Amino acid sequence: MHTSPFETNLDQCAANYTALSPISYLERSAFVYPNKIATVNGDVRRTWKETLGRCRQLASALTKVGVKKGEAVSIIASNLPEHFEAHFGVPMTGAILNSINTRLDASAVAFILQHAEAKVFLVDKEFGELATAALGMLDEKPLVIGIDDASYDEGVMIGEMDYEAFIATGDAEYKGEPVTDEWNAITLNYTSGTTGDPKGVVYHHRGAYLNAASNALSWSMEMHPVYLWTLPMFHCNGWCFPWTIAAQAGVSVSLRHVRADKIYELIKAEKVGYFCGAPIVLNLLNSADESMKAGINHKVKVMTAGAAPPAAVIAGMEAMGFDVTHVYGLTETYGPCAICAWNDEWDDKSAAEKAILKARQGVRAPMLEGMVVMDPETMELVPKDGETMGEIFMQGNLVMKGYLKNPTTTEKAFKGGWFASGDLAVWHEDGYVQIKDRSKDIIISGGENISSIEVEGVLYAHPHIQEAAVVAKNDDKWGETPCAFVTLKEGAPDVSEAEVIEFCREHMAKFKSPKNVVFGPLPKTSTGKIQKFILREQANAL
Repeated sequence: MHTSPFETNLDQCAANYTALSPISYLERSAFVYPNKIATVNGDVRRTWKETLGRCRQLASALTKVGVKKGEAVSIIASNLPEHFEAHFGVPMTGAILNSINTRLDASAVAFILQHAEAKVFLVDKEFGELATAALGMLDEKPLVIGIDDASYDEGVMIGEMDYEAFIATGDAEYKGEPVTDEWNAITLNYTSGTTGDPKGVVYHHRGAYLNAASNALSWSMEMHPVYLWTLPMFHCNGWCFPWTIAAQAGVSVSLRHVRADKIYELIKAEKVGYFCGAPIVLNLLNSADESMKAGINHKVKVMTAGAAPPAAVIAGMEAMGFDVTHVYGLTETYGPCAICAWNDEWDDKSAAEKAILKARQGVRAPMLEGMVVMDPETMELVPKDGETMGEIFMQGNLVMKGYLKNPTTTEKAFKGGWFASGDLAVWHEDGYVQIKDRSKDIIISGGENISSIEVEGVLYAHPHIQEAAVVAKNDDKWGETPCAFVTLKEGAPDVSEAEVIEFCREHMAKFKSPKNVVFGPLPKTSTGKIQKFILREQANAL
């Protein structure tokens, strides 16, 4: 049997192999750029050297109170420097960071704490009452540490001690638990499922390291970027951007509440060059008073994902001079795992044509190995004709380890060696993927498939509509017909149902136009996703 000389006596050793972990990004930036600003929260500014010291103190303090490798440390907090530090300090101990959605109710928070078996619970004072109610539902309670914030004068401090006193018990020179296996869990994120208990999605060090790098590559992010936290850190660990900012030795600018005035104020004051947000955040900024938008004299890059962004929303941001990058992913894929990568040959197209191209979900991100559109029954690739519907499947290092304590659901998700997204899409000739709907949201009318996202895209183009959602309404003749739920912009004139339907009929195939339009606020999940199952019930009660 022939043995390759390349495989003989060339063994893996400490000199030529190190397990990948995003902790190394922090350590490098603190070494190379110790005096560069790392975090900003109001008047509080800390350097990378200070941030590394505080992360090591947190890790040391956690170890001293008995947190062991493989145990969970939970946090419920706004996008504060302390939340940023937890993304490094907790995994330095070998423990797993569980960042909890701040919009959940007490029973959901209690479920997560219990399911994760959290040993320590870090609580921002804004969520003190919520945390207290959740803790009251538990028989076994974690150690609670309160997080104060001098720039916020509301809320309730709870816990055995506050964060500053807690980390003061730790050692700023603590080296932590070395990561010897990059497959080890680093974080635990819970899906915000609209029905049933949320599922615990487990990330590993390798995936976190690679997606952090993938973000920087996808965005052509230069060194020392100034990044504004419009995206919650609890959401897929802020799409892995705490680690990306560390890799690029950037500036992490805190934002407690997503408000248009504060966002524009910080963009100007801190020279913010990057921020992420769902289309609803972009819509908020589009709709803001013109006086807020004045005075931005530098380039701002925006990364958006979530619900498929209507082309009109992208066009609105680009008209203000913001450069929009559309990405796609799920909690199960560390956030963004696909990007609508721009091609130079599109530069000469009109603004409207560019927006339509940018609204597609795109192609796999640099660190994802595979993304295809397949028939979920046969697992065969669909043709790249822009029409044949299939399901998006992913494969590679940016896919989760699995669901915590849920082997059946994990096995179902990893169908045939691929992760099944549940998103229905078409594959265009150029290889770009475009989502048409979640599998449960497609509308079948008279045997024809109608994409609710396509109808919503037309509704968002209406000058007076702020938000829109379209669901299937049962119909005796057609089986199902589209029913639209819309929220009008503040100060907009009254618009009738007939006017909205006529607008749609002018801009798309008539059979796809909604047959009913309901005006009013839209029900949302704790992460801001529109709850279509509630709208379906309302539509069928009309």
